[in-house]
Amino acid sequence: MTSHVVRRNGSISPWLALAGFVAAVAVAALLGGLGVAGTADEYRSLNQPSWAPPSSVFGPVWTVLYAMIAVSGWLVWRRTGWSAALNWYAAQLALNAIWTPIFFGFGQYGLALLDIVVLWVLIGVTVWKFRPVSKLAAGLLLPYWAWVTFATALNTSIWLAN
Repeated sequence: MTSHVVRRNGSISPWLALAGFVAAVAVAALLGGLGVAGTADEYRSLNQPSWAPPSSVFGPVWTVLYAMIAVSGWLVWRRTGWSAALNWYAAQLALNAIWTPIFFGFGQYGLALLDIVVLWVLIGVTVWKFRPVSKLAAGLLLPYWAWVTFATALNTSIWLAN
């Protein structure tokens, strides 16, 4: 019988790997969460476009997106192990993690815009790299890419208005 953590041949259990992807995404989310703790009032006080969602929308949306991001990375890992495609995945996840502290923690809306534009590009590259490996993994990133497209427009509008 194989271990649930490490198999006899030394490979990592798929479930442990999934836990690792969930943990990596959770770290990105927690960094973002630290950046937004107590910022609902700040967000409301910004000059925003009429189409800006209330701050209460972001938590539920990101919870679903982060789950999809974790599963997407794991699906690719299951087929390739750690690969060049997952380097792009890791890079976009790092940019995702630092956007919120830049925007809310430091109030640097222009720098946050630069971060999110590069993030948007890296998500696109990740989708492109994931597609030949797993169409499902690539597809799981599309709602994330769409949300970041919306967030980029919102970041741009807030930067210009403030």
